[in-house]
Amino acid sequence: MNRTASELAFLTRAMKAPRIAACAETMAKRAVDEGWDHQTYLAAVLAEEVSARETHGGQHRVKAARFPQVKTLDDFDFGFQRSVKHQTISHLAQLDFLHEAHNVVFLGPPGTGKTHLSIALGVQAARRGHRVAFASAQDWVGRLATAKRTGRLEDELERLRRVPLVIIDEVGYIPFDPDAAALFFSLISSRYERASLIVSSNKTFSAWAEIFGDATAVEAMVDRLVHHAEVIVLQGDSYRLKNRAKEVPPKKSR
Repeated sequence: MNRTASELAFLTRAMKAPRIAACAETMAKRAVDEGWDHQTYLAAVLAEEVSARETHGGQHRVKAARFPQVKTLDDFDFGFQRSVKHQTISHLAQLDFLHEAHNVVFLGPPGTGKTHLSIALGVQAARRGHRVAFASAQDWVGRLATAKRTGRLEDELERLRRVPLVIIDEVGYIPFDPDAAALFFSLISSRYERASLIVSSNKTFSAWAEIFGDATAVEAMVDRLVHHAEVIVLQGDSYRLKNRAKEVPPKKSR
């Protein structure tokens, strides 16, 4: 190893920039072949390092979000689910709503793609450098109840406010008692105009009073949730049942 190569190896280790160390020589040969100036070469090797860091960091953030599965928009069957416009979801995937601390709400029957779209937007955000936290409505309430019992509720809400995107899945599958409803309201209120939420529910807003047991509280909650929000209503049959139907062989005629 010549002196320059040795020095480069030392510097890239000191900078914790392994991708530069790996690609510097190859990029240098390309720079000579294509007549790059020094600035073009420097930009190219730095771009390689940034890309590598974003990929590694994105994988870490996706794992930290605790998605039940990793789903993307490329996996979503817009041909089957025609009640949602591909253009609308693609616009949301640009993540402008995150920078504006706006929300996204998916409403619709089970199996229509609410969770898939919620996860896909969350994965996109994580890969673009944003911290994301995913859980069902029941799990979020459980976490907050634990924090309240130990006197850490405000600290936990403050910690969550520092997470740019919180995803609340499956609102409406299990009714809440008054204490749980109050904790859920605290989560929604604490993020109002501060940080973004993605919420999915199998119930329309008019049915949320049945879930939370307090029509007045629900009105205040929904008001905060949808004030700055894209509300998307999905319709149609369950995608899971469609796939199940394919697996069941037809009955033989006698």
